[in-house]
Amino acid sequence: MTERFSARDYWQSRLSQSYSLQGVGYQRLGRSFNQWMYKVRARVFARVASRLGVDWSRARVLDVGSGTGFYVEQWHALGVPKVIGVDITSKAVEELRRRFPGDEFHEADVGAVDGLQTTGDGLRATAHGSRLTAVSAMDVLFHIVDDDAYRRAFVNIASALAPGGWFIWSDNFLHHDTERVTHQASRSLAESEDAVRAAGFEIVERVPMFVLMNYPTDSTSKLGRLAWTVMVSPAALAEPLGWLVGAVLAPVDTWLTSVVRESPTTEIMVCRKVGG
Repeated sequence: MTERFSARDYWQSRLSQSYSLQGVGYQRLGRSFNQWMYKVRARVFARVASRLGVDWSRARVLDVGSGTGFYVEQWHALGVPKVIGVDITSKAVEELRRRFPGDEFHEADVGAVDGLQTTGDGLRATAHGSRLTAVSAMDVLFHIVDDDAYRRAFVNIASALAPGGWFIWSDNFLHHDTERVTHQASRSLAESEDAVRAAGFEIVERVPMFVLMNYPTDSTSKLGRLAWTVMVSPAALAEPLGWLVGAVLAPVDTWLTSVVRESPTTEIMVCRKVGG
């Protein structure tokens, strides 16, 4: 019998070996290229969150899969005074508590039954009417390979949000059949849309997070995938090359994400809980 994949064990091991943006990012392409990728992520996330019309200085925000705290930083940059974060690993929670002593972090599995309802005072408070303004789950949910747990994650997130609350998340949203590897399931756009709507969300928009810098999972063109691999392959050879490739692509990608509607790779979906 094939041993069942354990996301907690996988990420605990991975983060223990490399607690860094490279460790949570595209490992093969090195530290420097990943730093450029995260610069693009930061700009796109700020652009998306800033236009929601929320006074973030008064918001209660939960970040799912906080990892190294990159999106905790982005929420603070928007003015959020305190972020609640959850991660499936004890390694991340320990590091996050040291790095962000004014925030609140808990070990939790968003895809588990009541995964966000019984962990920590900040999350238990959601059961008593003090619900969240926004939840982010960036590059996280495609790592839930079990389909039941994947759908349950949206229900758990919706239950933590106030009516009208915002859910900002990223995935590959394939226009073809789901693609799976051991630690990741890139699901179809139709399946993802069905899951969020079934949990009580309306979809507000879907925009590119990358166009060029991430693997074109949403393309079925073998030539296109090969061309991308050739384009970024120098980044895997040496850090100076990774820096150079990233420095060339990042400003182009930042611009492209602001003008194109569909991307061959990762996109952000903005949802709102029905009832507000």
